[in-house]
Amino acid sequence: MTFDVAGEAARAVRDRSSAWRFIEGFAAAWAEPIGPLDGWSRAELAATEDQLCVRLPESLKEALSLFGKRPDLTSNQDRLLTPSELRLDQDVLIFRDENQWVAAWGTPLGDDDPAVVIKLDLINKSEERWDPWLPRFSLACVEMVLSEALFRDGAETADRETSEADISLLEDHFTLLPMQSPGTRWFVRDDVIVREDDGQWLWARARTPEALESLVKELPGDWTTEY
Repeated sequence: MTFDVAGEAARAVRDRSSAWRFIEGFAAAWAEPIGPLDGWSRAELAATEDQLCVRLPESLKEALSLFGKRPDLTSNQDRLLTPSELRLDQDVLIFRDENQWVAAWGTPLGDDDPAVVIKLDLINKSEERWDPWLPRFSLACVEMVLSEALFRDGAETADRETSEADISLLEDHFTLLPMQSPGTRWFVRDDVIVREDDGQWLWARARTPEALESLVKELPGDWTTEY
C-alpha cells in the first residue's frame, strides 16, 4: 500500500479531521490498519472527565477513541497516557510522558483542539515551566506517530550523528514536512522519513529494506541500524 506522507502531512496541518486521516493512512501503510477496538470508549473517557472534574478537549477524546490502544503507534519510546493516567498540572492536562521521565507534554484546557506545551523535569523545580511545542493537539498527534515510528520494534530504522553535508542533502533532495516542533525538522522522500534534531542527530525510518539501503547510500555515515 502506498501513502503520500508529504501530501497528507500538508493537509494534516489544516484541521484535526485531516490529522486523523493522516494517522489512519500512515498506520495502514507503515504499520497495521487501525481497527474498531484500537481506541478507548466514550464511556471510559467520560469517566476520566468525572474523575478529574474537567472537560477533556474534543481532539484528545477523538485521538484516544481512535488509536489510544495502539502502543505501536504511540508508545515505542515516549508514552501516550491511558485515560486513567491523565493528570493535571494546574490548568494543563498532561497526556504524554518522556521515556525517562525527563519531560511531559500537556495541553491547556478550554479549546477543542488546543496548543500543546512541554515541560522539562529540572533539578530546580522553581525553574520548570511550560514551553510551546506545537499549535494544535491533533498536529502534535501526527508528530507523535511519526516519532514513535522511528523506534518501532522490527522496523527498518537507523540513526547517527549529523554530518556537515547532511543538511544541504536533505534540503535539496527531500521534502520538508510542515510540522516542526522546537529543534526538530522532518523530511520525507519515497518510502523514507528522517527526523533531524537540533542539527546534531538524524533518525530515519524506511518502509522497506531497499528504501533504508538507498538512504544510507545517499547519506553516507556511521549509521546504527539496531536501536
